[in-house]
Amino acid sequence: MSAPILEIDIDPIWGDEIDWEALANRAAEATARIAPELAHENLLISLVMADDEEVHALNKQWRAKDKPTNVLSFPMLSREEVLHAAADESAPGMLGDMILAHGVCTREALDKGVSVDIHATHLIVHGLLHLAGYDHELGDAQAEEMEELERKSLALMGIADPYAVED
Repeated sequence: MSAPILEIDIDPIWGDEIDWEALANRAAEATARIAPELAHENLLISLVMADDEEVHALNKQWRAKDKPTNVLSFPMLSREEVLHAAADESAPGMLGDMILAHGVCTREALDKGVSVDIHATHLIVHGLLHLAGYDHELGDAQAEEMEELERKSLALMGIADPYAVED
């Protein structure tokens, strides 16, 4: 299966008990199976697994939000450019950057009752879809489409639906 190439930088705060590179590449492969525009090795993505302070600074600078968030995605291509780059195997393209915040990810995982690696996998899938041009902030229909793609990608990895409502 073809998937984008990930260049990964992992802050030591994330620890080494989990093979984060393997996890991220597995998430990229599963997402590429569901979102075929990502199924090309000519696409490059930078993934930074950072601390909350770094994500807070970026969120404040680029989104005018003075707090850390779980994942930031900075696309370098428009949706149309993503589709064009994916169609032209000879045209490598930098799809964009993703940055995950360790503390936020850890707290959210605890709140959701899942392991940090499961939640981080979901956030990587979510960020990849943003880089491919999907945007849940454009309305309910787009949010539902993006969530469905996330569910399908995670299911390929044996991860339960993160949006399921518990009774």
